[in-house]
Amino acid sequence: MTAMIELSNAEKTFTMHLQGGVELPVVRGVSFHVDAGECVVLAGPSGAGKSSILKMIYGNYRCDAGRIGVRHQDTVIDLAKAEPRQVLGIRRSTIGYVSQFLRAVPRVAALDVVAEPLIAKGVVRKEARELAGGLLRRLNIPERLWRLPPSTFSGGEQQRVNIAHGFVSEYPILLLDEPTASLDAANRAVVVELIAEKKRKGVAMVAIVHDDEIREAIADRIVDVTAFAAAA
Repeated sequence: MTAMIELSNAEKTFTMHLQGGVELPVVRGVSFHVDAGECVVLAGPSGAGKSSILKMIYGNYRCDAGRIGVRHQDTVIDLAKAEPRQVLGIRRSTIGYVSQFLRAVPRVAALDVVAEPLIAKGVVRKEARELAGGLLRRLNIPERLWRLPPSTFSGGEQQRVNIAHGFVSEYPILLLDEPTASLDAANRAVVVELIAEKKRKGVAMVAIVHDDEIREAIADRIVDVTAFAAAA
């Protein structure tokens, strides 16, 4: 199998500059890998560092020590040493991220929010919107809402737009932060299907899921992050 993500002794510590430079260790010794076509679920109680690990892989949080290797265009890049411009390039073509919260430009229609990643990759607008509409339809967003901004939607509808935005592109790596948190049973089942389809396409995924049933449905392996807890 090809490792798409490989963490080796990765660490993260926050420095509280407004508190006299107090250091708050978060995680250390984080070591695991994710192969192509595999979904690894991070498990552990709230505050254990799951989201911090996900953000380290995405490059939102700088890795303070250790290594985070990501396979990008047939080359393994160490995100712990990568320059900001390089991180942005990796995000554009290699790593997709589905957060718990929708971040969208105000007044932009839901259909265009979902189509945007495809258009940014050069897909013609008509085709991008057709693909976006197909995902919105699968996620049970009524067509009458597609031309409205997602800020007017319910929490569950916003989350489904968020999922469509993250899944519409063919990223080789996908990071999922509680993708089913606001969804009913029917739409959770759709997300499980979408994840299974990504696996079959060889996408490597790291997910945070607190729902036991969903975790069992999508996880090829579970990594308990309490093993990486940093002593204060």
